[in-house]
Amino acid sequence: MENPDVPPAFPEEIVPPTPPTREERTWSFIAHLSALSGYVGVPLGNILGPLIVWLAKRDSSPLIAEQAREALNFNISMMIYFIASAPLIFILIGIPLLFVLPIIGVVLTIVATIKAADGEFFSYPLTIRLVK
Repeated sequence: MENPDVPPAFPEEIVPPTPPTREERTWSFIAHLSALSGYVGVPLGNILGPLIVWLAKRDSSPLIAEQAREALNFNISMMIYFIASAPLIFILIGIPLLFVLPIIGVVLTIVATIKAADGEFFSYPLTIRLVK
């Protein structure tokens, strides 16, 4: 029997979050993993992959929508950084940037893919939040 003087562990309006389903984890994984297609030769694949997942699944799950939007924003940001580093070649700072940016992009995408496969949310650093 419950004691009326002791509040419940969770108020009725607060429900503990449910773990992501297998489908949510899979689509979140695909949203991040598809961004790697741009690094293996698919033109604009790093943007098109997460964009397609976001457009197709944004209404089915908030987790999938958030992960795909995060991957899309990160890859758009990386594209902006690449374009901005091109003219910086003339003052020599662009040369190291053109070598470091792809490494950062691949490493962070792999980390995000692993986190998404585990059902965790990953927030990319250095991201301009353009897609809301």
